[in-house]
Amino acid sequence: MCDTHHNDPYKGLEHDGHDQEHKAWSRRSFLQALGIAGSGSMMLGSSMLSASAPSPLTAAIAAAETDKILILIRLAGGNDGLSTVIPMEQYESYAKARPNIYIPESKVLKLTDEYGVPSYMKSLEPMWGDGKFKAVHGVGYENQSLSHFTGSDIFANTDLTTTGFSGLNTGWMGRHFENTYPDYLISPPPAPAAIQIGQFGSLVFQGEETNYAFVTSNVNQLEEIAESGVRYGLDDSLYNDCMYGDQLKFLRGVANTTYEYSGVIHEAWSRGKNDVEYQENSFAKQLALLARLIKGNLGTKVYMISMSGFDTHGNQPLTHERLMSNLSIAVDNFYEDLGYTEQDNNVLSMTFSEFGRRIFENGSKGTDHGKAAPSLFFGPGLQGSAFVGEHPTLDNPDGRGNLEYTMDFRDLYATVLAEWLCVPIPLVEQHLLGHTYAPVNLGFNCSGTDFPDIVYSDGEPTIPTTPDGVADKPVIPNAEQLNAIVHKPFYPTANSPHIYLEMPVTAHVDIQLFNIIGQKVGTISNAIMSEGVNEINIKERIPGNLAAGKYIYRIQVQQHKMSKSVMVA
Repeated sequence: MCDTHHNDPYKGLEHDGHDQEHKAWSRRSFLQALGIAGSGSMMLGSSMLSASAPSPLTAAIAAAETDKILILIRLAGGNDGLSTVIPMEQYESYAKARPNIYIPESKVLKLTDEYGVPSYMKSLEPMWGDGKFKAVHGVGYENQSLSHFTGSDIFANTDLTTTGFSGLNTGWMGRHFENTYPDYLISPPPAPAAIQIGQFGSLVFQGEETNYAFVTSNVNQLEEIAESGVRYGLDDSLYNDCMYGDQLKFLRGVANTTYEYSGVIHEAWSRGKNDVEYQENSFAKQLALLARLIKGNLGTKVYMISMSGFDTHGNQPLTHERLMSNLSIAVDNFYEDLGYTEQDNNVLSMTFSEFGRRIFENGSKGTDHGKAAPSLFFGPGLQGSAFVGEHPTLDNPDGRGNLEYTMDFRDLYATVLAEWLCVPIPLVEQHLLGHTYAPVNLGFNCSGTDFPDIVYSDGEPTIPTTPDGVADKPVIPNAEQLNAIVHKPFYPTANSPHIYLEMPVTAHVDIQLFNIIGQKVGTISNAIMSEGVNEINIKERIPGNLAAGKYIYRIQVQQHKMSKSVMVA
């Protein structure tokens, strides 16, 4: 399957044991591919939840964090970066290294003078023009693994010490959700924390105690759940020819009754609808289904979908054209669809792959396993289109013809966590196993970090300004000052709740009020607050009459968030 018959050192088999690794990988995913046997992760880490109602406090805090949604798009198999983003300044070296598979200059869609994409990705051209597409060059890590299995694990667990089966068994998103939902197993949130389509890669959402994703093996399975509201069909015809059919039917019936999220997904699917016609392929169906769930206000913050087929050792040009054409059209349709309900601004999508491909073609009109590759970002939240970072050089590859990385993938994860999902920076570093926070300017900013100028597709830098035209430089407290902020509710009169807020430094403060089921009630304050003691009358700040009861206020100062409950009489 992967053999090449030549002596060129750049065109050899990518590593020993390639076929055996694929078999091992398949064995590892076997349980997930099974129906009821694979439902451990689908049933919240093998925990039955029928007796547990969502915790109002957990729901409120979770809803208070951010309304942003993240779509992780896995390009399974190792996407070829040089067939995705073409460096026009290195075009001669590129074409020379790939005499049989290079993309002719006449078929390159030049988005800037320096970089282009294949013309079969032309569906992204309008997104580029609307400021909704960024490509980050050279994504990888030091001593990058060329193994599908190990490479996938490293991109999931961010553990650069991973070798074979010895890596850390928790994922970057799993560690994030573990902190967000500390009582998850006994009081799960009202909607799935994450939804994953595809049986591989669930390590991304694995925590110490459970997997935090609602996982289905394929889009058809999730589509059936969305349409019917049950996890497994119980029609007798499905079990008549099956050994132990009665027992399997019983177990699946139990799973349906305990797996409450199926009903929640069905309700969101019923509320939402697609306003755009998508193509008939698996990837397009995945995005169409996600659009409908998002438009139905499911409440899930992170989704992961997959497109397979990128292990292009042979006949790459036709395969890659089909894959990236399908991706480009589907992504464009997805954001157009979300635009009908103006929800596109809150949805960010990013691609990742376990590794890239070699610079040099092999003897089968394909490419072998390599290192660095670009990561693509989509959505209006990018606030402008650009190519980000430094493209690896093609002229000085390593001894096997690999592109060396110029962007640590963990910096992209950190940026998405802190600046898009608004996770406090100390927690981001913790979730990424102590990796120092070094954010990438992708156009969004939640923490208040002072990024370099944002460069838009026309090349002009834009600096946010205040109405009087003066550049608005945020006040950035240090960690010690943030930890010194004191806040507490107090009641000068019986029915007049206040917030006592002691600020060690003048800074921008955002205070939001939520009811006990996590619905936003209003903004208490969103302004520069002076150093010292500040007393805020909640009722005066919220228009209309607040009903008596318990509320939660959330204070955010740069990346620091603090929440407490308060009673309104």
